[in-house]
Amino acid sequence: MFLLLKYAHLGFAVATISSFVVRGFWMMTGSEKLARRITRIAPHIVDALFLVTGIAMVYQLSLPVLQSPWLLAKFAGLIAYVVLGAVALRRGKTIQIRLIAFVGALSAFAYIVGTALSKSPASWLAYLT
Repeated sequence: MFLLLKYAHLGFAVATISSFVVRGFWMMTGSEKLARRITRIAPHIVDALFLVTGIAMVYQLSLPVLQSPWLLAKFAGLIAYVVLGAVALRRGKTIQIRLIAFVGALSAFAYIVGTALSKSPASWLAYLT
């Protein structure tokens, strides 16, 4: 069961970041595709499944979340990704603010991946030691 959850989680991770990059491109080019109903709804479903599979893995492994700094760091990175993503795709008042938020959201996602792989809040920097 765990491997199914893990691969589903990885698949949803790829789907969420791919969707974000495409929607970011549409934001930068002023495409009307960004306003389509499916474009506004589908990413929330994918993101919810991404989160649910992550929580299910934590539950299945009986990980002590409050005693696992790397898990807390992943959740903090997730919050940053969501907030910056919202600014990038909808809330930013200017294209410059949206672009900065877009790069920030991509950076937050990269931090989450590095934290997941290294099991350290240092993320990718953990591999330097």
